[in-house]
Amino acid sequence: MYSSIVFLPLIGSVIAGFLSFYNRDRVAELTTIACLLLSFLFSIIVFAEVAIGGKPVTVDLARWIVSGDFAAHWRLRFDTLTAVMLIVVTGVSSMVHIYSVGYMSHDKARARFMSYLSFFTFAMLMLVTSDNLVQLFFGWEGVGVASYLLIGFWYKKDSAHIAAMKAFVVNRVGDFGFALGILAIYHIFGSIDFDVIFSEAGLFSKTNISFLGFSLPALEVAGILLFIGAMGKSAQLGLHTWLPDAMEGPTPVSALIHAATMVTAGVFMVCRLSPMLEFAPVSLAVITIVGGTTAIFAATVGMTQFDIKRVIAYSTCSQLGYMFFAAGVSAYPAAMFHLTTHAFFKALLFLGAGSVIHALSDEQDLRRMGGIWDKIPLTYMMMWIGSLALAGFPFFAGFYSKDMILEAAYAAHTGVGNYAFWMGCMAAFLTAFYSWRLLILAFHGKPRASAEAMAHIHESPKVMTIPLFVLALGAIFAGWLGYEMFVGKDMMTFWGESIFILPWNQAMERAHHVPTWVKLLPIMLAASGVALAVLFYGFLPGMPGRVAAAFRPIYLFFFNKWYFDELYERVFVGPAVRIGVLLWHRGDKHIIDGFGPDGMSGLVYRVSGYCARIQSGFVFHYVLAMLVGVVILVTWYYLRMRGIGG
Repeated sequence: MYSSIVFLPLIGSVIAGFLSFYNRDRVAELTTIACLLLSFLFSIIVFAEVAIGGKPVTVDLARWIVSGDFAAHWRLRFDTLTAVMLIVVTGVSSMVHIYSVGYMSHDKARARFMSYLSFFTFAMLMLVTSDNLVQLFFGWEGVGVASYLLIGFWYKKDSAHIAAMKAFVVNRVGDFGFALGILAIYHIFGSIDFDVIFSEAGLFSKTNISFLGFSLPALEVAGILLFIGAMGKSAQLGLHTWLPDAMEGPTPVSALIHAATMVTAGVFMVCRLSPMLEFAPVSLAVITIVGGTTAIFAATVGMTQFDIKRVIAYSTCSQLGYMFFAAGVSAYPAAMFHLTTHAFFKALLFLGAGSVIHALSDEQDLRRMGGIWDKIPLTYMMMWIGSLALAGFPFFAGFYSKDMILEAAYAAHTGVGNYAFWMGCMAAFLTAFYSWRLLILAFHGKPRASAEAMAHIHESPKVMTIPLFVLALGAIFAGWLGYEMFVGKDMMTFWGESIFILPWNQAMERAHHVPTWVKLLPIMLAASGVALAVLFYGFLPGMPGRVAAAFRPIYLFFFNKWYFDELYERVFVGPAVRIGVLLWHRGDKHIIDGFGPDGMSGLVYRVSGYCARIQSGFVFHYVLAMLVGVVILVTWYYLRMRGIGG
């Protein structure tokens, strides 16, 4: 059963891949959905046995890599951390698979799409069940390949394949740091097995390592390098630029990659490595600062965008910042709690946005929507539920997890913790603002869509709305149901040995005893954000334009995403392209080809041309050539004989 959870999606992917050659789309859809639902069912059983029952399991599959003293075994690790991720990954992926049947119904390559979705799920499951860093890296890269295929699924669109390549390249930057981190871990511990690393981490807390010519704390170097990998996969500030462009993929891809799976891989990895990172306080401080800065950065950008999917994408980026700064203050249970609740309400928002796009004949611009709330009431209700959970309103899932993160950051009583707390509070206000900005622009006001789109507007079919309903249940009840287990006073009994927190890192314990104003502030900020959005976009629709004109430099700074793309274009992309063109023209064509294949072929061509001129067709030319040849031979023979005789 345990192995089946991981390999059932792979079996479904392979079968769907073969069926795509024969255009058996319906069979491929049913096969992949059946495999995912079965995997989800087994995940629920494993969660009951492993997480609630407290019985971790390790499944030894095979010996994988053996080279000298190095050995990597293929094992599946099932502890509480893994069990939680299994529920999240298989649950959301199952709903996305079902939703895709309706959303992709008019696509001509549905079997291939379902194959990619299932392969992505397999890679993610392999990542979360890994028992060593090499196996984790295998799943890590598998997720990267699958995301490239899914983002660029509509490869005939230039924007789609460019976005896929951008995602792949930016993630390779982070993965380079991740690979160096794995090498550093092996250098320090002599092993890449989690059990060895976790049991010996405290012994190396004072050990130094030579890196870039400096003697630096070994665990700090390894921790920061591994976090660079997490920054790429989880779209943290600096390596985030691929995330909004990835919206070029079909909407189910956005829900799967950017809600519950790929982008949360970095958060999972940081929490998995808690027994090591607890002895690397500088690394944790870096994680906290990057997470807090990302939370506010993405929120400022999200409130200025007009593509409905990009607004939600930047929301994802911001929420991932919350998860990271929670882990940075040693509140790993709070990070995992928010990861879980976020998976449900963010997948709900993405799929709800897909339902809006589907209803409006593929329109994604908020400026060309409006006045449709009564025409697609079920979708409208689902978007309300997702937005309430995202904004952290009481009794919705996001309220329990987001507030716990902010309380833990405050309770850490550190400089970086306070920074993260206030950045998170400002982001909470902006999150509520852009969530209701989206709702009002998309559903209320006068209809701004084309007459043709309004004439064909309709509610999505049941195959799309049923997954929305299931995810809405998670967005409402996941926080209430999971609070005591994940972050309650007996939380470490639930997490067992899957998460380690040093006794003096008391952020989680103190979070339950923070002042009342700390608990109330996020709620007040969320309500203020909603009120401001309703005022600006509901009652004073001309006000946003006037504010943007009055603060135009700031507005453009946010609207252009802090100019990161322009900066990278000037500093990295532009020079790289110019160097590439120079090497292509000067190095490849003029030097390598000029003196190599092209040069040799040109020489043969020229010599052949000279020889061809001799073949004139006149007999006297041939006689003359023969006489010249005879004279040369006789002269050579005569001179040679004279030399021998002498």
